[in-house]
Amino acid sequence: MHKIKKGLSAASPSIMAIVAGLLAGFIILLISNPVSAMRGLATILLGGWNNGMKGLGQVLYYATSIILTGLSVGFAFKTGMFNIGASGQLMVGGFVSVYVGAMWTFLPGHLHWMVALLMGMLAGMCWGMLVGILKALLNVNEVITAIMLNYIAMYGINFIIKNSPLHDRLRNQTINVAANAVIPKAGLDNIFYVLKGRFHDASSVNGGILIAVLFAVLVYILINKTTFGYELKACGYNQHASRYAGINEKKAIISSMAIAGALSGVAGALMYLAPPTGMHIHVAEVLAPEGFNGIAVALLGMSNPIGIVFTGLFIAHITVGGGYLQSLKYMKEVIDVIIGLIIYFSAFSLLMRDVMRSIGKRRSKKALEGEGKGAKR
Repeated sequence: MHKIKKGLSAASPSIMAIVAGLLAGFIILLISNPVSAMRGLATILLGGWNNGMKGLGQVLYYATSIILTGLSVGFAFKTGMFNIGASGQLMVGGFVSVYVGAMWTFLPGHLHWMVALLMGMLAGMCWGMLVGILKALLNVNEVITAIMLNYIAMYGINFIIKNSPLHDRLRNQTINVAANAVIPKAGLDNIFYVLKGRFHDASSVNGGILIAVLFAVLVYILINKTTFGYELKACGYNQHASRYAGINEKKAIISSMAIAGALSGVAGALMYLAPPTGMHIHVAEVLAPEGFNGIAVALLGMSNPIGIVFTGLFIAHITVGGGYLQSLKYMKEVIDVIIGLIIYFSAFSLLMRDVMRSIGKRRSKKALEGEGKGAKR
């Protein structure tokens, strides 16, 4: 019972942030189209259920990348770092995985997508490690470095694509990856589909969601069950005390950002190696939004890997629901505004948690003082 109460207390700030964001979103729906506001809110809350099992499959598909970027940001939070560079790390990992998927056709069978995934993870790891190295050795603020590296990644990838065999000049995007490089469906297409006559229209879900959950479990074990994870968290709490205890804080910072970058790299690989022919990287001056949605997922999940899985599913759920708002004559950007509001309110979730804890401590202190006075009488 005590653990349940503790869990609810920890989750309450996130729940309040979500409710506040949805209420603010409902006001926007009222302003945009008062007649359909209630139906619009219901459509968002239904999410994937608006299209049955296929819609749920789409939720799992969209959740895959933001769960991993949420793990990336949350892992960095646990170790005292703010990884705002998940978007750039995702793009670098995605680009390398697409390159391997399209050009390394000599790789046989399932080995192709596995190698593409691994190379994407390594690329994201190297990109994230740059932030850690600059922080550890030169004390450069990781937020500034990560933001700059986001734009370097975006413009650099655009330049490379334009001047490489990967460029589909007609569509101004990358070419299709090889069939062997596509992430397998893992049988999920036989579960999440809609029947249309004698044929079934499957969702875009693939085995990537299983890989994302696996990484969440691995991160949970690393943080909570290993000495290495304890050292990383200790540096996050207090670098000076950790140094006094014999922990190499510079190594911890670099390792933390390397692992965070690797998780974002996997997110990019799973996103761009999606069926049936892989997603395409468009040559455009736009940062991957999944990296920034990962910040909200990490905040709402209180940087807990298991909580991040559920909050990632929630953000994906309302994103899919928002896709149906156009049928109610709402602009498609409305759901982006609502998600943005939830992100805004989620930024206060940690503050709200600390406030609630301080209130609880004050009440406990007053209760103890009251009991002491009663005993004296």
